[in-house]
This record gives sequence, structure tokens and C-alpha cells, in this order.
Amino acid sequence: MKYTSRSKAYLVLEDGNVFEGYAVGKIGTTKGEICFNTGMTGYQEIYTDPSYYGQIIVNTTPHIGNYGVHGEEIESDSVKFNGLVCKSFSTMHSRYGAEGTLNDYFLNAGIVGISDVDTRQIVRHIRDKGAMNALISSDNDNVEALKEEVKQIPSMAGLELASKVTTSEPYFMGEENATYKVAVLDLGVKTNILRNLASRGCYLKVFPSTTPASEMEAWNPDGLFISNGPGDPSATAYAVETVKALLEINKPLFGICLGHQILALANGIGTYKMHNGHRGLNHPVKNLLTGRCEISSQNHGFAVSREDVEKSDNVEITHINLNDNTVEGISIKGKNAFSVQHHPEAAPGPHDSQRSFDDFVELLAKSK
Repeated sequence: MKYTSRSKAYLVLEDGNVFEGYAVGKIGTTKGEICFNTGMTGYQEIYTDPSYYGQIIVNTTPHIGNYGVHGEEIESDSVKFNGLVCKSFSTMHSRYGAEGTLNDYFLNAGIVGISDVDTRQIVRHIRDKGAMNALISSDNDNVEALKEEVKQIPSMAGLELASKVTTSEPYFMGEENATYKVAVLDLGVKTNILRNLASRGCYLKVFPSTTPASEMEAWNPDGLFISNGPGDPSATAYAVETVKALLEINKPLFGICLGHQILALANGIGTYKMHNGHRGLNHPVKNLLTGRCEISSQNHGFAVSREDVEKSDNVEITHINLNDNTVEGISIKGKNAFSVQHHPEAAPGPHDSQRSFDDFVELLAKSK
């Protein structure tokens, strides 16, 4: 199919719904679980977040691409999501300092997308029906064939994806003579999480997802961090075993998002796939330790079982989501270990929950 700025594209949902629009980025076909993000800004950070690996994103804000792209506004070394669905896509940008257009960025990354569809209708449908698979195609107009193809996409439930986005070799970040040494288990870590830790006096060694606890301990860190990442936490059994072993070391341990879910599983707490998940910059969370409400940035399709935590003798809830009362944070009794489901690094987004990084550094100071 010859490329033009108005090439036809189709979004086909697993339940048979079809939406016709125009091609964005590369001409081709892409597949994955479809989800929506309610953030008004920060599309480049979203697209480079490793937690979105294997997913097609519907941006609910109507204008995408209008401020272009910038090399500093990334959360990993490459685009990580599978495809874009948006209402209005701009092939031009008007921001001073932008380094290029979003469309060129997508072309270079091989990203397939679709614009000029009713994203409000699509989001309402996904919200009602729940998470499902989808595909976008701009090189195949056989809609009936596409409907059959989308049925072959594996469910996100049961998928182990952290190993697809982790670093291949250990690397360092921060000042070598910093106050604290923190070993990071990279399940798909966002760059700004590392920046937040480094800016608080931490020298980081980032380890691949399958690194055994003994290798992380051999570096003699002052603390341990378990990162965010994509996929089903219950399918990431190797990381659960690693965290169990790390807990025995009994050094300060902090987890975010997938790291939060892995910490729960390591303590006998179950996880489950949510009807829709939480993705956006405006989710209210109550910190039960302080009694304060925090507006948070979130990106997850799985959650920790509140019922299991409430039955547990060694795990307690520290944060809850005020929209649906899901578990947003836990701590482990008798251990210097805690985690949050939301993203305190929030770039861009609210900074209310950055206190979690400070809490971790305070634990490091007390334990050193």
C-alpha cells in the first residue's frame, strides 16, 4: 500500500468492533493489549516507558504530536509500546527546543498508529467491556481477515515480559562516592526513577532481571530496589524467588509498580488482572501512614489482592486508591521493606508521592 499522509488504517478489537481512521507513523500492522492513558501531557515519556511493552495505547487527550519530541523526555533507550490510537495527530510541532516531529520519531522506531477515530467512544467501550487485545493495520484492508488475526494474540494474563525490556548487562548510575549504594533489579526500570534515587545520594548498580540475589548481595549494597516493568507479575516467578532471597538479607528494600507486585508475591500475597487498570496522571491515593491524600501517576493492569493482605500476619497496607480502594502500597512487618503501586517519579505529572523516595533514603540512613 503506497504511503500518503491520509492512508487508511483500521483498529480492530478482539470483540469484533472495527474503527476506521488514518495511518500514523509506519505503514504496517501491529498487535497488543489495548489500554487508555488519561494524561494530558507527557506522551513521549509514556511511549518510552518499558511498562507499556506489548500494549497499544489510546491517548484520551485529543491532540497528540503538537509539541514534538525531545531527547531528554524519555524513560528508556527506545520506544517500548506497540502502537498508538488518537483523535488528532499533528505532523508539525510548535514548541521551541523540540528536536523533531512525533511522526518522524515513530517512523524511525517502526511504530504503527491510527488517528481520526472517536477515542471517547473507544475508551467508553474498553472501560465497560474490560481489557482486550487489538490490532492496528494500515497495510491490510481485509477487515474480516484482521478480525481473525486479532483472535490469535495471546492474553496479557500469563505473559512474562520483564526479560524482554531489562538491561542485558549491569551498569552504574550516579556518583561513585555517593552516600549510599543501591542495587537495582531491572524489570523494566524508568530512567526518572534512577534519577530520583541518584539525586538523593545513591550510587546505583542496575542488574538484569534474572540476576540471582547472591550476585546483587556480592556488590555489598546498602539498599535494594525492585523496579517497575511490563507483563503479568505471577508469570515472573524468577523475580519472586530473587526478592524472597533479598528479603533474607534484611537490608532496606523498596519496590515500585511491578516491583510492588513482586514483593507482595514474595510474601504469599496474590495478584490479579484488573478490569481496566490505572493509567494516567491524576489518580488519588491515600497514604494511611500520614492520613494525607496524594495525586499520583499510574500505569498498571495488575493489582495486589487486598483480601490477601488483610488476612496476612506479616504484610500491611500503607496506601489505598481512593477511586476503587485497591492496594497502592504495602510494608513488610519486621523488615525494612515497602512498596508502592503508583509512580512517585512522575515525569511529567504530580510530585505529591515523591516522599516515597525520601522514606527509602531515611531507611538507608538508619540502617547504614
